[in-house]
Amino acid sequence: MTASPALRLSVLDRSRTRRGEEPAQALRDTVAFAVEAERFGYHRFWVSEHHGVPGVAGSAPTVLAAAVAAATSRIRVGTGGVMLPNHQPLVVAEQFGVLAALFPGRIDMGLGRSVGFTDGVRRALGREKDAADGFPEQLAELLSWFDPDAHGPGGVHARPAEGLDVPAYVLATGAGAEVAADAGLPLVIAAVRGEEAMRAAIDRYRQRFRPSARAERPYVVVSGTVAVAETEDRARALLVPEAWSSAHSRTHGEFSPLEPAEEILARPMAPRERTAFEQALTGHIAGTPARAVGDLAALLERTGADEFLVTTSTYDRAELLTSYRLLAEAAGLAGLAGAAG
Repeated sequence: MTASPALRLSVLDRSRTRRGEEPAQALRDTVAFAVEAERFGYHRFWVSEHHGVPGVAGSAPTVLAAAVAAATSRIRVGTGGVMLPNHQPLVVAEQFGVLAALFPGRIDMGLGRSVGFTDGVRRALGREKDAADGFPEQLAELLSWFDPDAHGPGGVHARPAEGLDVPAYVLATGAGAEVAADAGLPLVIAAVRGEEAMRAAIDRYRQRFRPSARAERPYVVVSGTVAVAETEDRARALLVPEAWSSAHSRTHGEFSPLEPAEEILARPMAPRERTAFEQALTGHIAGTPARAVGDLAALLERTGADEFLVTTSTYDRAELLTSYRLLAEAAGLAGLAGAAG
């Protein structure tokens, strides 16, 4: 089965660490993964921002995006996303300005409103828990630094960002859908809380959307996990390492590095762990190439989304790359490499 040629798929990689592995290896593997994603024909490759998380090495997304962009030549590169409440908008504008100047026409600016997950991280960042409340104002200030007709207090200009066209995307955490609509920006929304809630948020975004110089119409990117293998059982097994890490986080307060699926399935689990683990295994697309692409195309049709951002993680990196390759082949992505967006 081959999907419509209009199907647009992208990648979000969180630089997940594996048990016994140094974070540096996860970062190097993210860059290597991006090279393969470009070869497979994915449209974008985004990296994320996490602070103080044992199982995630990606803490400085614009720095990592620079390494990814330097190692690739066609694929769009960006962030999913920079958590704007953690930073001064001027500094974020300068960072993306440098990226866009070095890699013109390839940089995306994905922006979120989350702050550090723990009190300790927030203190280290110099931010309070309510910092996210100012996200709409922070976003407006950030975008203004790219406007050649605007400048900051005292005549400050954001160089080299000023005058550059860097597409901006808003992650739909909290009131993110409404913020994206009011700002006239594309929306990135995760399906992890269930399709009904996701579709309701997308509907609110479309109804409220105000065209802007950056986007004339609503643009929706749905994100989620897609695990693909030659058999249904193997595809479902790919979900196990990330599901256990999520369950461990919910029951023990620590997002642990990824472990082999076989070991996880063989270990005894407490009732709370088992419940959280089984919940974490649900809500994803997993199966053979034909089934996965069919389910994915159906989801995009139901939501009317323009793009899907695949965020899959698993312990075995070779199997992870195979999953992305099989999905790309079944979706017919080869012709999309280097497409404008």
